Amino acid sequence: MFFDFEALQGRNRYKLLTATITPRPIAWVVSMNGGGALNAAPFSFFNVVCADPATVCLGIGSHADGREKDTLSNIRANGEFMINLVSEADAEAMNVTAAPFAAGVDELAAAGVATAPAGRIRPPRIASSPVSLECRAVEIIDLSEKNHLVIASILGMHVADHAVKNPERYWIDTASLQLVGRMESPGWYVRTRDRFMMKTPEAKD
Repeated sequence: MFFDFEALQGRNRYKLLTATITPRPIAWVVSMNGGGALNAAPFSFFNVVCADPATVCLGIGSHADGREKDTLSNIRANGEFMINLVSEADAEAMNVTAAPFAAGVDELAAAGVATAPAGRIRPPRIASSPVSLECRAVEIIDLSEKNHLVIASILGMHVADHAVKNPERYWIDTASLQLVGRMESPGWYVRTRDRFMMKTPEAKD
């Protein structure tokens, strides 16, 4: 069946996209406003798009009433934010921070999440996250009044010590990260335990 996106309402495009483009990695973003107050929220319209320079993109929608989300306001204000990847152990805490709290509420405190200092930016990382990316915005593109794209450089990466098997060769035991991904709405997620391997064949084969 063909769906003509130009003829569909936005909510129906959203349903089709989130039900089919899966699994999606989750960016558990910690940002900071001008007064130093922290905000945490998860986003699944996210991925790495380049290694040199190391670059990520992050899609941020507005609230249902059109208000800009605190994450985007904070990034506009100072350009810095931390992307934390979500492990199975942190899934419930991440879900708490997705609740529609009022502006100014510390989602990290509400979820009982501890933080640890960053290396190059002001917003801290989530201490229990197995991977955290220190990011600085390169460009913010307003795709529409309610949807925005943040393109950012990765300034550094924190990886849990237990997953770093050979730092000289940059060998990470990915399976031990136990990351989760986003599936269809509402509320579906996937574990990354079930994997299979396929080697790229040679052209002659």
